[in-house]
Amino acid sequence: MTHPKIGFALGGGAARGWAHIGIIRALAEMGIKPDVIAGTSIGALVGAAYAVDCIDDLEVWVSKLRRRDVAALLDINIFSGGIIEGEKLMETFKSYFSNKNISDLKIPFGAIATDLSNGSEVWLQDGDLWSAIRASIAVPGLFSPWYYRKKWLADGGLVNPVPISLCRSLGAEKIIAINLNSNLITKHFDAIKFNNNSHHDKVTANESADFSEWLTTIKNRIIGEEQNSRPGIIDVLGSSLYIMQERITRSRMAGDPADVLLNPHLEEIGMMEFNRANDAIEEGYQVVQRMRDHILKNIDVS
Repeated sequence: MTHPKIGFALGGGAARGWAHIGIIRALAEMGIKPDVIAGTSIGALVGAAYAVDCIDDLEVWVSKLRRRDVAALLDINIFSGGIIEGEKLMETFKSYFSNKNISDLKIPFGAIATDLSNGSEVWLQDGDLWSAIRASIAVPGLFSPWYYRKKWLADGGLVNPVPISLCRSLGAEKIIAINLNSNLITKHFDAIKFNNNSHHDKVTANESADFSEWLTTIKNRIIGEEQNSRPGIIDVLGSSLYIMQERITRSRMAGDPADVLLNPHLEEIGMMEFNRANDAIEEGYQVVQRMRDHILKNIDVS
């Protein structure tokens, strides 16, 4: 008898998503590999990298990213439907997935996106792989949405942050789900020191300001610069998404739980701190070690 089909449901979480790399590597060392993969947002990107056999190359690249590298990849365009148009960063990601079709992958794969016209959940299980990834990672207000199949699509985390349902639909009988956003709501704002009486340097592009300096300041705040006063736009946006996604995840898992749920401790990594890949990957690896007995109890590796 063959073992039940194992599915990985890789949740969204922006830069914290590099933890998926460490989790996949640690599970592989235990003899656990996915028969199907479903991904939301950054989970779709990492899951697709595994499906096309380039996850090692992706790990090498993200592990070398530094803060200045991330800033250089951010192209500010407030008229694009998000703060960041994301083309420089997206072109880098796209290089791993160009000219690939989902139906050609070695294992069944699907990505979650959200239809901005009506709020419906969109399952992308066939067609162009990059378009599916790009739609799924379009964090609203941050990255520009993606026009695909005559729809404007945005981040799948708006409707299904941890895609257990899609994973099951793809044929998984045993599901390992990864929730990157557990315990983030209070932790995120605990890290911010509020001081309403302190001077707050507003970032404005007026005639006397140097425009390039203004863009640099914006980029620094986007990728996680510490603030000592009121929360910035990324703090507000990020925490709003955490609250929404945490509530949706709890509700959906109550009715459709995974066989194994992994909750890596990623509270200290900001949503745009892509330069902290090594920290995220290591925590992903370690959460599997902490949950090893539970995983082996629920997942047959024989």
